[in-house]
Amino acid sequence: MKAVTQIIFIVRTVIIMKLLQFGEGNFLRAFVDYMIDYANKHNDFGGEVVIAKAIPQGSLAPFHKQNFKYTLVTRGVMNGQRIDTADQIDSIRDAFCIYEEYDKFLLMAKDSELSVVVSNTTEAGIVYSGDDKISDCPPRTYPSKLTVFLYERFCHFKGDFEKGLYILPCELIENNGSELKKCVLQTAEGWKLPAEFTAWLTDSCVFCNTLVDRIVTGFDKTLSEQYKDPLIDVGEPFALWVIEDIKNIRSILPLDKAGLPVIFTGNVSAFRERKVRILNGAHTATVLAGYLCGKKIVRDCMEDTVISGFMNRCLHEEIIPTIDLDKNDLNDFANAVLERFSNPFIDHSVLSISLNSVSKWKARLLGSFKDYVRLFGKIPQNITFSFSAFLAFYMSDKINGADSYELNDNDDVLKFFSDLNKKYLAGSVTLEDYVKTVATNKAFWGEDLTSYEGFESAVCRYLEDILSAGARHAMEKLAKERI
Repeated sequence: MKAVTQIIFIVRTVIIMKLLQFGEGNFLRAFVDYMIDYANKHNDFGGEVVIAKAIPQGSLAPFHKQNFKYTLVTRGVMNGQRIDTADQIDSIRDAFCIYEEYDKFLLMAKDSELSVVVSNTTEAGIVYSGDDKISDCPPRTYPSKLTVFLYERFCHFKGDFEKGLYILPCELIENNGSELKKCVLQTAEGWKLPAEFTAWLTDSCVFCNTLVDRIVTGFDKTLSEQYKDPLIDVGEPFALWVIEDIKNIRSILPLDKAGLPVIFTGNVSAFRERKVRILNGAHTATVLAGYLCGKKIVRDCMEDTVISGFMNRCLHEEIIPTIDLDKNDLNDFANAVLERFSNPFIDHSVLSISLNSVSKWKARLLGSFKDYVRLFGKIPQNITFSFSAFLAFYMSDKINGADSYELNDNDDVLKFFSDLNKKYLAGSVTLEDYVKTVATNKAFWGEDLTSYEGFESAVCRYLEDILSAGARHAMEKLAKERI
């Protein structure tokens, strides 16, 4: 009897998860597309990205020429280790311009494999427009484009609840998912779309609030020539994607299972507060004083022990104690932030961070200031000094003696300081008058900052030190006081 050899063929089926991406810019390619690529290679994810270019400017020709592959260079320091690596990203399967291939855009809405939509249309991109029409091909704003897309999908699948999409905006605004949903619902109402569609949007589609964090410097000509890649992208090693965990999105997008820095949580706002107060707060508290010390880039500030010492005291003595989150986690995040600020590959301009410093001081530092006063019954010394450095910087180089620079803020702010600086130079207002005029401006701060005991006098004292002896001497003096 002959032996029978049984041959068994095992077919492994990889489920495809399609993701529609509004935008082809550097950030999304170094963040979302990189993560999809990593999960594909390390966890058999099966994710595919289709890019929908949402603006008419620019060309997708380089993407098609390279079959949508490109090089991502990761450069920086992480956990004390210097990193300089290059990876080929191969997660994009197609790319088209909505303005040139509108029919393809609408056809994509009918794809049964599509599960997720991501976007990065800048902070100004999530805005309602009553001027857009459903008959526009396409409508101008991103929420209107998304509304058309979702309505096309709703109609094609006849309102099938299972065909709703997970929508993850990466725009840097608070509650970005909720705000985008609000714009889409408002657009649907303005266009008088059926109530059944509104119900489908509300019950079937999931708009997740998110927080994204990664410094992406983008195209680098030298590296492009080295790697022979006109689409080269460059980013730092650190990355974090916090996603609101709604309707089990982690089963659709299990990036955390691949070891990626993705956190699914019911409290995105806590991570946002951590980032704004620690990373952004440290920047805003320090860089204006750093510029007055002669530093032009953030890394130079970090290499100066006086300036970096001031930043450390702000973070560990005044900001972190006011945040109601795990202190070990906060300290780890702060240490990672300091490491990121010292990245030897990134020349982060101090003057670029100085843009809109009035609104930044309010958004990034005032909350920590108020919570510190509430918790400890006194003003925080270093954050208060940062307010004085902000004033010295906004007094202009004619007063503070720094290298020539131009203030960058909104027109109302610039006029306010221009008028005040002229009066100060003319001698019609004293230093004390100057401080009071700014600190009591409720249009800037939403309240009168002189109501905090000791704040006004401390700001005057620190500001006088900066103007008379220089910012560096004033910071050295501050470090010795340590109240």
